[in-house]
Amino acid sequence: MVENRPLAAILTHVVLIAGIVFLCFPVWVALVASTHPGEALQRSPIPMWFGDQGFANYSQLLREGVPAAGGVPLSTMMLNSLFMALGITVGKIAISLISAFAIVYFRFPFRMLFFWLIFATLMLPVEVRILPTYDVVASLGMLNSYPGLIIPLIASATATFLFRQFFMTIPDELVEAARIDRAGPLRFFWDILLPLSRTNIAALFIILFIYGWNQYLWPFLITTDQDLYTVVMGIQRMVNVGEGVPIWNYTMGTAILAMIPPVLVVLVMQRLFVKGLVESEK
Repeated sequence: MVENRPLAAILTHVVLIAGIVFLCFPVWVALVASTHPGEALQRSPIPMWFGDQGFANYSQLLREGVPAAGGVPLSTMMLNSLFMALGITVGKIAISLISAFAIVYFRFPFRMLFFWLIFATLMLPVEVRILPTYDVVASLGMLNSYPGLIIPLIASATATFLFRQFFMTIPDELVEAARIDRAGPLRFFWDILLPLSRTNIAALFIILFIYGWNQYLWPFLITTDQDLYTVVMGIQRMVNVGEGVPIWNYTMGTAILAMIPPVLVVLVMQRLFVKGLVESEK
């Protein structure tokens, strides 16, 4: 029998509400700051309620940009970030699915050696191998291009490992049934493995999309063309203005708009994301 403890329930809700307020307060400050003129944020105390410059600030950001950030419209930077994040996400998932499929269902020499070599790359993040990667990209003429932003980041040892572990849980009877039905490797992969992997794909899609959206170091290194700036680069340029004072209303507005695509992805795929983390549909 479950005991009814009103005091414990009240305390639990108070702690949860306090946690929500603690997490949402910086977002509220950024949202309010984006609706005021820049001068209002340079005085103390900073305003805690909306101002009357919200429409003008966001229109300036989306249409013309901020001179401190190179004058690139925020709409262009967000499209660049979206294209980069989707390219990295789809590329990582596609390559990881194919790699895991080959390692689990094909018998070829040094199969496990190749798997452990892929797994060992987890110890070599982008920051460690960035110089040789930059040299390769420059040699191939991919600087200041979308392929240069995306291709060097589409390999994922983590996703390959997760898909391999999932494929190993699929019963051998399913593989035998596919062989009896004369299903070839590609049909088995397309009609059986992919539908079974949809929750895992959804979970990885959210994680990898946010990873690609938040990339800063690699785009900053290989991009000098302002038309290829990403939204994270724009925020960095707005904050680092040398001896000048950052234009905080535009910076906060950019941060608010930069949060929208990742939040939408999480909200749309939330149910599949949870299933992909806690369940295995077979």
